[in-house]
Amino acid sequence: MKKAFLLLCALLLALGSALPLAGYRLARAVLGRRADVPPAPASSTSAASEAAPAAFEGDADVFLIEDLSTGEVQQVPKRDYLIGAAAAEMPLTWPDEALKAQIVAAHSYALYCRDHASAANGSWLSADPARRQGYLTDAVLHSYWGTDYEANYARLSALVDAVLSDVLCYGGAAAGTSYFAISNGRTEASENVWGSALPYLVPVDSSTDLSADNYEVTLTLSAPQVQQLLSSGLGITADSAAPERWFGETTLTASGYAASLPVCGQTVSGTALRRALGLRSACFTIRYQDGSFRITTKGYGHGVGLSQWGAKALAEQGWTYEAILAHYFPGTQLCR
Repeated sequence: MKKAFLLLCALLLALGSALPLAGYRLARAVLGRRADVPPAPASSTSAASEAAPAAFEGDADVFLIEDLSTGEVQQVPKRDYLIGAAAAEMPLTWPDEALKAQIVAAHSYALYCRDHASAANGSWLSADPARRQGYLTDAVLHSYWGTDYEANYARLSALVDAVLSDVLCYGGAAAGTSYFAISNGRTEASENVWGSALPYLVPVDSSTDLSADNYEVTLTLSAPQVQQLLSSGLGITADSAAPERWFGETTLTASGYAASLPVCGQTVSGTALRRALGLRSACFTIRYQDGSFRITTKGYGHGVGLSQWGAKALAEQGWTYEAILAHYFPGTQLCR
């Protein structure tokens, strides 16, 4: 499992590579159907949120982050990293409890990647602060926030300080708390995206995502564009005489994302086609008409773990960050 889940650290942010601040999707290196009844607030029912936090001795004061612009491995103090990661992942207009859930998820995920790291340069994660991806340095925050820097920094640093010692754990180790922008209404199982299962990365209800900005988006690509993308991304040669037969019926996962579909006679996974065509999520439908393909996606991101928009909605309903994390990562425990 360890080898398989190195993919989680290596591919997570690559599956959604621009900021949620700008378009509600993940930054780095890396997205069901609506439930009839929304989940009850975990703040009153979750054993994970009610239990006393356990001690955790595996934390770190410095995180090793590869700067993709320079290729250098930066030793980033934990507090600075968490401030920069939160600023990269969520708008500061969002509720405190959503931001705190994101901070703890970023903290835990970084430690998980440390524990499963295999990069030759010793880095745990990669980021591109100059492009505002993954984590933002103080210099970038000054540029990004402008005259709002002092107020924004004061608010975000206070939120980081409030949860600085919190790590979400499973089995006594930091959990791989992946996160993304918007689900299709239900999160996805990790094995359907990365090939291996983690017991806390399982489908959960996130039906509040259906109200997210740009939840459903339609992309129009010409047949020659799709033909080129299939060739470059999948090595598939499409017959230009019959574009209407390029795509067959899609098989869905239990959460409603594309598991696989026939593409020009070959079976292709939904996540692979998503990457090849540059789609917002693996929950998509494809329709061909008059020389073009209309591809409609629901959600934004790989769909595994914490839905950032879902965290926002739950926080607005009064959920605490502990309850939000317990909902999206069932079976984990908050450690300090």
